[in-house]
Amino acid sequence: MTWAVLKWTLPSLVALLAAAAVFTKKTFHVETIIPAPPETVWAVLMDTESYPIWNPVFVAVDGQYREGATVTNSVQFPDGSVVDMKAKILTLTDNRQLHQSGGVPGFMTFDHQWLLEPVKGGTRVTQHEVDRGIWLWFWNSDWVQPAYQRVLDALLERAVDQ
Repeated sequence: MTWAVLKWTLPSLVALLAAAAVFTKKTFHVETIIPAPPETVWAVLMDTESYPIWNPVFVAVDGQYREGATVTNSVQFPDGSVVDMKAKILTLTDNRQLHQSGGVPGFMTFDHQWLLEPVKGGTRVTQHEVDRGIWLWFWNSDWVQPAYQRVLDALLERAVDQ
């Protein structure tokens, strides 16, 4: 391969990989109805000190949930390992929404939301996450959606006990 061909091929390949990384995404979405008002569910979500007691995935949060803050979420994987993930709180609307994001752009990022909506009989609680990046080509994320459902089940139990 000549230098002239390589000079054009390499940047094109890098640009193609960068574009593919940006457009590669996986979406996770779970929801449930909790027979409690949004204020009760929100209080449980904001009580991060109690996460080790009831939350099977987000086993700890270091920092305070407040708009603009950065927190460290300790996430427990199915094999029992725990990984710390820094997240910036983008939106915090009392009794309604917690929106956070983090990661390394191009490699892997996450955009995670808790949404609470008053409905007849309680609160619709949704966890919605969009992950992006090249790492998604190699990462087996089959466990994420079932794990998020377990979190909702545990949240339901915790909120009803309040």
